Amino acid sequence: MNNNIGPIAVFDSGYGGLTVLDKLRKQMPDYDFIYLGDNARTPYGTRSFDVVYQYTLEAVKKLFSMGVHLIILACNTASAKALRTIQQKDLPLIDPQKRVLGVIRPSAEVISSYTKTNKVGVLGTIGTVQSLSYPMEIEKQSAAITVYQEACPMWVPLVENGEANSEGTDYFIKKNIEGLISQNKDIDTVILGCTHYPLLKDKIKAYMPKDTTILSQGDIVATSLVDYLKRHPEMDERCRKNGELTFYTTENVDKFKQTAGYFLKEDIEVKHIHL
Repeated sequence: MNNNIGPIAVFDSGYGGLTVLDKLRKQMPDYDFIYLGDNARTPYGTRSFDVVYQYTLEAVKKLFSMGVHLIILACNTASAKALRTIQQKDLPLIDPQKRVLGVIRPSAEVISSYTKTNKVGVLGTIGTVQSLSYPMEIEKQSAAITVYQEACPMWVPLVENGEANSEGTDYFIKKNIEGLISQNKDIDTVILGCTHYPLLKDKIKAYMPKDTTILSQGDIVATSLVDYLKRHPEMDERCRKNGELTFYTTENVDKFKQTAGYFLKEDIEVKHIHL
């Protein structure tokens, strides 16, 4: 085996990153991917910065030990609370040639091409909203844009418990969208700042003002990664391209298979892993 090449890893605290993985596979079918879900310790959204950083770093180190050179944190909370510290503090010590990328910056980089009013909404977990990562990243890209945020603490548990289509879910979606729009009626573009939320997109759209643009992160992140590898051919050369896909979970394998099937609409094989 050539240790100089390896799969691209997609990491999430749970299942939401599967929505990103799905788009990555469609745009990059020749590449090998590993998906790692830290389902035993999910959710990350309500945990402290220190705990999210600790858990994410453990996953990063584990994936690097498995021959991975490039990791996508397909988790907004991990991207918000751990990514920068890992990039600046840990990567230079672990291996300066390896890379860890997140999902927030790619969304921030394209948002100006969607909004006409320069009023943008973000729906996310408590952790992502409190981190202020979206307002800060978007301001770096376009100071003219004002960002309004709404924390949606019930959305992830509802999705992961198979309640995405229930009437109770409608109640929470309507409540949170009203909370967001009440901050500024001119919001014309909304980022789904959690990778679980695309599974709720139809319901979200039903309660949004009619002409609101709703952005899911999967396609944005996949397009950004394709561009990144074109700009960094030295990293592209370290990505194995056999079209293979492997799933790992820190939780029960059968439970992961069942829920992941709901996200991906296919049967998969899963391996258990300890971090």
